[in-house]
Amino acid sequence: MNDQRPVKRQPSLLERAADMFGLDPAKHAPTIDVSQLPPEPERKAKKAKPAAEAPQPEILPPDAPAPAVEAAPAAKASPRKEVARAAPAIAANRQGKIDRERLAARGMVVPGAPVTGIAEEYRIVKREIIRNFAGTANRPVVPRGHRVLIASANPGEGKTFTAVNLALSLAVEADHDVLLIDADIAKPSVLETLGLPDGPGLMDALADPHLPLGDCLIQTDIPGLKVMPAGTQHMHDTELLASARTETLLAQLEQGAPGRIIILDSPPVLAASPAAVLAGHVGQLIIVVRADQTLESSLRDAVGLMGGCPHIQLLLNGVKFSPGGRRFGTYYGQGGAS
Repeated sequence: MNDQRPVKRQPSLLERAADMFGLDPAKHAPTIDVSQLPPEPERKAKKAKPAAEAPQPEILPPDAPAPAVEAAPAAKASPRKEVARAAPAIAANRQGKIDRERLAARGMVVPGAPVTGIAEEYRIVKREIIRNFAGTANRPVVPRGHRVLIASANPGEGKTFTAVNLALSLAVEADHDVLLIDADIAKPSVLETLGLPDGPGLMDALADPHLPLGDCLIQTDIPGLKVMPAGTQHMHDTELLASARTETLLAQLEQGAPGRIIILDSPPVLAASPAAVLAGHVGQLIIVVRADQTLESSLRDAVGLMGGCPHIQLLLNGVKFSPGGRRFGTYYGQGGAS
């Protein structure tokens, strides 16, 4: 006859701790009565699972044909993760032809024309600009150096002349293309200089984020040169240029074009406040100094206001005399031995 009396179990660690330290001060008795605990349920022993029998090979008679082997079903191709592709470059929705006769009449760089002295001068300037953002063995890379702002202390010192000539010279580079932006909102002159039609541009794109950027770009008849006009004048031009929208816009204009150089024609530094704001969006700043015209005090004031750009260079414009007798461009087109 089986003994059906409940099996007394041992108290747990928590129960023993309560028995030792959890005394009731009034009754001087343990707060937990171990004898009143229900019996511990019996644990059923786990049945050992029988080891899986290894399949025995089937023994065939010597003359029996070989069994047909069923082809394993083809594994389903797992869906490939879509690789993030770089956004394509923004295409210009407008076309324009550069007026080469107008450029020649103003003594500027003329695309496709024989090399002149002015063309050689800007070849030297552009090499310096490229070295600053491409980096050389003895020169550190200028952050955002592919963005170049062309400014001057006062109007009439040659900033637009320099911006257009530099853009035309850079546009023929094999590894780069150029986007020339007219950022002189109050008195834009890039389109007039190049002979291009007017239309929406920089300020329109900043004021209306939903405006397609392609509508604000002009593809010139030079494959490596696009132009963005100044656009519609805005009473809050400085505030728009200082906003995060400008940085976003510049990044969109750079996407899909890793070799792109952006040239911005700035307003005169001492005549319009947007110039100092634009300096914070670029890596290189060229201040054009007009020979026999720009005062040293004006130049110092301009440099002080443009401190937002980490790399400032000066370009002397309108020089009629070279102490070293330098005459670039005269070598081309000459016959005889070199």
